[in-house]
Amino acid sequence: MLRATPQAVRRLAIRNQRLEGPAPRRKPTAQDLLETVRALRCLQLDPTAVVARNHLLVLFSRHGAFDERAFEQLAYEDRALFEYWAHEASYVLSEDLPIHRFAMHEPRYRGHRTWWDGEPEFRAHILERLREEGPLRAREIEDKATVGWESTGGWTNGRTVARMLDMLWVAGQTGISRRDGTQRVWDLMERCWPPDAPREELDPLEVQRRAVVHAIRALGAARPPHIRKHFTRFRYPDLPIVLAELHAAGVIEPLAVDGLGEDWWVLSEDVEALQNVDDFKPRTVLLSPFDNLLCDRARTEALFGFHHRLEIYVPKPKRRWGYFVLPILDGDRLVGRADLAMDRKRGVLVAHAVHAEPKVPRGARLPKAIRRELERLAAWRGASDVEVRSTPDIWPL
Repeated sequence: MLRATPQAVRRLAIRNQRLEGPAPRRKPTAQDLLETVRALRCLQLDPTAVVARNHLLVLFSRHGAFDERAFEQLAYEDRALFEYWAHEASYVLSEDLPIHRFAMHEPRYRGHRTWWDGEPEFRAHILERLREEGPLRAREIEDKATVGWESTGGWTNGRTVARMLDMLWVAGQTGISRRDGTQRVWDLMERCWPPDAPREELDPLEVQRRAVVHAIRALGAARPPHIRKHFTRFRYPDLPIVLAELHAAGVIEPLAVDGLGEDWWVLSEDVEALQNVDDFKPRTVLLSPFDNLLCDRARTEALFGFHHRLEIYVPKPKRRWGYFVLPILDGDRLVGRADLAMDRKRGVLVAHAVHAEPKVPRGARLPKAIRRELERLAAWRGASDVEVRSTPDIWPL
């Protein structure tokens, strides 16, 4: 069995996720952005925009400043990407449509299914409006439900049209044609795919084989629990069978990671890179709190020794780190976290606090690198200055 250190696994993950080496100097093209999405396989959507929305921050971490219109062109004009459910609601690749079609089904939860089954005419009305007049916003579609939607916790009560659009979206019948800011503009899902999108129907094992390979490649190396939580999250019912088949076919190799178990897997094509740990080129970069590298919090803690929890919904007095905290990657270590916010009225990127992780070495290099990244981020968001308000346990920035 192959053996590797946690450091080697971290470096392979960072390399495969396009976070190795110095930040690119040239402005990325739409094709550059697409290649990065191919490496990651999905970009999580999140409405939080304290600094910028997650998918934009993920791309900025890998490319530096880029034109957001190039990304919008990829998603909503070229249709190389579309919005669907991966490990969360995400931008996914249209070329991966056969994988995602497997998840496009009518609601299965009892409460959802009961309402869905009781509203066939309402569903038909929505689809007909989109077919004849789409793209449309939810507010432009009449609520013709016989029974209004009521959620268990009350969060989405009264949003009957929007809730049915969401259910039709999961079922692969409606899609997001474009966005006006954060507002979704709906159409038939088939119109949200490019004409040449693959339409093949795959059997369940082939869907999982393809998804497992993509997940392991993006993770560098992974244990079964990591795979289950990545890319097509919790859609690997036959994972042991699939792993055995991929191993028999020579696609993946078993791996033992020192101190972290002997049930890891790595792609055969990545074994050489895994073993060449000294060929790693470090970078210092700010990561979105939802970044693909650390979206599995248990894996992040085991592999990086970094306890990563979101505090957005934690009451302010109980927060330890802050509202919107970006982990700081330096080489193959997560060395700190920055609580950031854009003060758009003043045109300033505010760092409420920058915290260092325990045992981070002191010296001038890292503070300068962090300051440089803050300035790069500020310039990309149109800010003229960076205001660092607190560095309670790190060097002056």
